[in-house]
Amino acid sequence: MLEQNLNKISYFLFLALPLTIIAGSSVSLINIFFIILLYLYNFFNYKHYKILFYDNTLRLLVILNFYLVINSIISLNYEIGIFRNLGFVRFIFIFIAINYFFYEQEKKTNLFNFWTLVFIIFVFDVYFERFSGSNIFGWGAKEINGIPQPDFNRIVSFFKDEPIAGAYLNGFIFLISGYCLSKLKNSKFSNVLTYLLIFIFFVSVVITGERSNTIKAIFGITLFILILDNFKIKNKILFFVFLLSSIVLVVYNSNYLKNRYVGQLFYYLLEKDSKIIEESSYYKLYKSGYSVFKNYPLVGVGNKNFRVEVCESDLQKIIKYDYKCTTHPHQLYFEFLSEHGLIGTTILLVIFFILIFKNLKIIIKSRNYIQIGAFVYLISIFLPLLPSGSFFSDFNITLFFLNFSLMYAINKNTNIFFIKKDRKS
Repeated sequence: MLEQNLNKISYFLFLALPLTIIAGSSVSLINIFFIILLYLYNFFNYKHYKILFYDNTLRLLVILNFYLVINSIISLNYEIGIFRNLGFVRFIFIFIAINYFFYEQEKKTNLFNFWTLVFIIFVFDVYFERFSGSNIFGWGAKEINGIPQPDFNRIVSFFKDEPIAGAYLNGFIFLISGYCLSKLKNSKFSNVLTYLLIFIFFVSVVITGERSNTIKAIFGITLFILILDNFKIKNKILFFVFLLSSIVLVVYNSNYLKNRYVGQLFYYLLEKDSKIIEESSYYKLYKSGYSVFKNYPLVGVGNKNFRVEVCESDLQKIIKYDYKCTTHPHQLYFEFLSEHGLIGTTILLVIFFILIFKNLKIIIKSRNYIQIGAFVYLISIFLPLLPSGSFFSDFNITLFFLNFSLMYAINKNTNIFFIKKDRKS
């Protein structure tokens, strides 16, 4: 009876995951904490801890967590990064918990039905804000200096103050597209409905005005469609032509989007004065990241310690290296190199790439569209040179590990508990 009640509560907590991410990092953290807390009953009761000793995926995650703790010890200020690095253990447990959930739970469809509903509401809100000037709760600036918001401001949707709606959309767009595809594949108009949904989802990312997330979405959608083997090449080509044409029309008809995607790009490309480029904020951020890396090439300054080096160093040092004070370099590889050095960056990338690509053959052959969607999202994260939020921020790493965990959990051939069962038999 106790176990049944715990599973029911856990199920509702899983249902709430997309909502808690929107609500903020504190709410998301509390939700994940209770998911893990409830799962620990099963972890010890059924001796799931034994899985840590033979599953290679978990071994690598434990090694990764161990490295992060070591990184804190040798960082400029261990107190700043130690809680983040020790806290990484929650993602090991959430990975196990999600795998167990899809091993044990029968109502998986209801979970994705609810997630799809939340996602569709979010997509609707993004469109609503773009065309009305504020989201359905009235959040977002209706005008700036008398100019309507849809043409001159970033979409915030339910995030209210933070322009991260595009990142959130990307975090779920491939999962939900994969789920919709799996549900529609036997319908009479499966191709048309699938392409229509993907189109609506994708354009929602474009109209946020978030350029890096739009590029990730373009890359992800392209890879997603290419991997799918139930659509003819001709239909795929027609879809991409239609998609790109629609993007051009959407951007062309918005002064704001035209400036974001075209005006600012050509401004830097055509500008002959190199000082203009050097004065751009992203150039200064990347330069700061590279400068920190040059000063600490082997092990970096430590996770979350970038701000210590560029903001709290003595004035003479800041002037010498032309540091720009900020929390992180706003680019994944510069963040890794500056905070982890060559050694740490190699460890991080090798482990992540092994974990992402180790089941690639199974993923492609399985035709499990949700799993393919999760895989595509994870790959898009590591696209080079694109601006990004901090990889280890609560928001970004939660989206990353949600997709990572589902990439394993959703398929019997990769779920760690199904593999365990097969080994026993």
